Amino acid sequence: MTVRKSIAGNTATGWLKILALIFMFCDHAGKMLLPNVPEMRMLGRIAFPLYCWCLVVGSHYTRSFPKYILRMLLVGAVSQPLYMWGLNHTWDEPNIFLTLTIALCGLWGMKEKKWFSHIWAPVLALVAATLLGCDYGWRGVLLVFLLYAVRDSRSGIAAVMIAFCLFWGGTSSMVKEVFGLPLTGWYPATLSGLISPWLRLQGLAILALPLMLVRFPRDIRLPAWLGYAIYPAHLVVLIILEQIL
Repeated sequence: MTVRKSIAGNTATGWLKILALIFMFCDHAGKMLLPNVPEMRMLGRIAFPLYCWCLVVGSHYTRSFPKYILRMLLVGAVSQPLYMWGLNHTWDEPNIFLTLTIALCGLWGMKEKKWFSHIWAPVLALVAATLLGCDYGWRGVLLVFLLYAVRDSRSGIAAVMIAFCLFWGGTSSMVKEVFGLPLTGWYPATLSGLISPWLRLQGLAILALPLMLVRFPRDIRLPAWLGYAIYPAHLVVLIILEQIL
């Protein structure tokens, strides 16, 4: 009998999906409505790691991967036209649900371990994410796999997020100020190598880590499906605001 590992971090995925959508809306609104407010895009970096963690928790507890995958595909398909309209994208630029669905297929293979699927399934997922031009690409899928591998260790989750954000943020733009307050120049030059790597846009995804680790009280949990339902809704709100503003 296989003993299922316990999840070390936050398992209240209903709330986490709501929070992820709030941060994602900040990101989308910052791009389309408030391009002169870079702080909106900074807050938006928190969304994707939360979605990745929700996928890890969901795949750990799901009773049916096929049904789980079908839900993801359905929400992604319904949302794609809205995503294209609201963010000026094309069919060649799929929304985040394709990235998450591909990662979920890889997790299915890793969990089942049939015909060495724990080896070829994640490899195929990484290749598919690259070929299909998924949002966040193979890096996003890899983050899901790494978090799944350390899901039973709080220190492991923290280590993966720290390492991944440093790696991911290395090629992104510098964040020099927040709400007019300078973030550079206040620390000694000897500490530059330690502090400056975190002053990168993608590196700010590390701000999701506390939400991934903290445990919400069980009595304030929300249904996990609620996050799926309001993803298209936030795109509708974005489109309406674009028309008004």
